[in-house]
Amino acid sequence: MNPNMTQSITAEDLFAQVQKMSAKERIKFFSLVAINAFKETDYTHDQVFGHLKTAAFSAEEAAEYLEISIPTLRRYVQSGRLKPSNTIGRSQLFSSAELKLFKLKISKE
Repeated sequence: MNPNMTQSITAEDLFAQVQKMSAKERIKFFSLVAINAFKETDYTHDQVFGHLKTAAFSAEEAAEYLEISIPTLRRYVQSGRLKPSNTIGRSQLFSSAELKLFKLKISKE
């Protein structure tokens, strides 16, 4: 084979090869990918969280983000301090923008 020729592999071919690896080798492979593919350390907030601008969070996710318990979240909702962006059945959803503002507000109290 000519050393100047580059060989191309498709994603499907690579996936097939990964499937043939032992579990130990797959772990090493994905560790190498993670270490080398994500070396950039100066990601912007939008690069990391931009896709969440329009996301809705469940009550559990909202409570976790706000670093409060579910009962505390429910009290904030019952008192009108925090309003769900949508309600589906008995499930309340909260917008990320509202949660961000609310977190700033409660952190100053």
